[in-house]
Amino acid sequence: MTRRFLFVLGSSRSDGNTELLARRAAEQLPEDVEQQWIDLSAHPLPDFEDLRHDSDRVRPTEGDVGLLFDATIAATDVVIASPLYWYTLSAPAKRYLDYWSGWLRTPGVDFKKTMAGRTLWGVTALSDHEPSVADPLIGALNNSAAYMGMRFGGVLLGNGSKPGDVLNDTGALTRAKTFFQGEAPLARFPYEG
Repeated sequence: MTRRFLFVLGSSRSDGNTELLARRAAEQLPEDVEQQWIDLSAHPLPDFEDLRHDSDRVRPTEGDVGLLFDATIAATDVVIASPLYWYTLSAPAKRYLDYWSGWLRTPGVDFKKTMAGRTLWGVTALSDHEPSVADPLIGALNNSAAYMGMRFGGVLLGNGSKPGDVLNDTGALTRAKTFFQGEAPLARFPYEG
């Protein structure tokens, strides 16, 4: 399968630090790797309603839910580009992952099996100079990948608060050059050692 990256932008600000860093990393991908960028502020998902046990599920085909569903199952690599908001994912990025719960029961798709073996990545900008404050965001992505049987490529961290600040983080820009290289390991829950 040809690699196809889906970049899901979860910021409330366009061209913010997280997006700038994700685009720098994406510039390093080979030209034959397809890229699709979906900005959740331009394609907002409605609040997730958990109907897993209450109703019949149908494959989403219309609107922003259909767009994100189709893009997700077509991707070999999903990149969640979310700024660090209150020490975790932004609300739009978290809502996108919440939809995965509903897609698990979409008839004729077997979403979990479809996503198994694919790779989940993260990119985030944080204003704190201590990277460990991003541990909850990293844990959420790692555990989501582990549950789905996906690979986890880790999270590219950059520092910045005001728009454009991340472009002054030379360490993050250096890491961006090689972030998507190599094969990511299968994700594991922390208790699996």
